[in-house]
Amino acid sequence: MKLLKKLSEYFSAFEILLWFISFLLIFLSFVLFDRTNYITLTASLIGITLILLNAKGNPIGQVLMVLFSLLYGIISYSFAYYGEMVTYLGMTMPMAILSLISWLRNPYQKGRSEVAVNKLHGMEYLFMCLITCIVTVLFYFILRHFHTMNLIPSTLSVTTSFIAVYLTFRRSPYFSMAYAANDIILIILWTMAGMQDPKYISVIVCFLAFLMNDLYALISWKRMEKRQQS
Repeated sequence: MKLLKKLSEYFSAFEILLWFISFLLIFLSFVLFDRTNYITLTASLIGITLILLNAKGNPIGQVLMVLFSLLYGIISYSFAYYGEMVTYLGMTMPMAILSLISWLRNPYQKGRSEVAVNKLHGMEYLFMCLITCIVTVLFYFILRHFHTMNLIPSTLSVTTSFIAVYLTFRRSPYFSMAYAANDIILIILWTMAGMQDPKYISVIVCFLAFLMNDLYALISWKRMEKRQQS
């Protein structure tokens, strides 16, 4: 009861409702289209939880991101989406660890489970774009070499994922916007997979839920930024 009380005090009614709706969508899609791949269900539930924690600026969200990256890498391998596997295991997971360190070192107030929002400037955005272009071109040839299915959307997923993890590490409010863009690409990517195997429809629903939560996280961080500045 104490735990429930603390959760209800920490999360707003809207945040709890958003999580519950996301949970319901994911669970129903699992029951209707999968029923066997529990690793997908587990990863999806961890995903919506970590996005909500990230929306609060809570470093625990980055801990869950490490676990989600591992599970999602396994799911991606099962459909030969090597780009997704390499991206999450080789980029998102290590960057989540670095982001965790960055968030813990930059709390908004001492003792608060809320990171201080950072504001990036023009030159850093230029640097980010340059590095992103290099990463995108590099991964395109790597993925092509390994005959990755749906090569172009897989490469675009790498692009948006890199921007997202970079902005997360730098504590920018716009990391959720990059993740939302990545969600849209992944919905397209897994729709292609779902056409061949209906069990992947549950993954599509998972990223639809992620999209809703990432859009809310963007709103939440803009509010955090305004509150912290004032």
